[in-house]
Amino acid sequence: MKLSTYLKKPIFKKLFEIAEYSKLNKEERKMYDVSLKRKWDNKVVLDYARQEGEEKARKEERTKAEAEKLKYALNLKKRGLAVEDIAEDLGLTVEQVEKLK
Repeated sequence: MKLSTYLKKPIFKKLFEIAEYSKLNKEERKMYDVSLKRKWDNKVVLDYARQEGEEKARKEERTKAEAEKLKYALNLKKRGLAVEDIAEDLGLTVEQVEKLK
């Protein structure tokens, strides 16, 4: 069915979808509802997996950044800079810097 530009607005699209749904018999509605539920369930699973993957990547980046910071602190410590200054400048605790070897 060819629609005019005016009838392509979201509200009319929704009305047409409702009208199409209302034409379905009981068995077709049930199949449609099951299909729609599966689609939503799949979307939720994919969104969750994507979110978990992104969180894992962020955690790996934070771990890598922390390791680089500690490596840099160790280099500064080996060069004889004061432990307190290293800790303050890099946002570490004095204990973290003292443990570095």
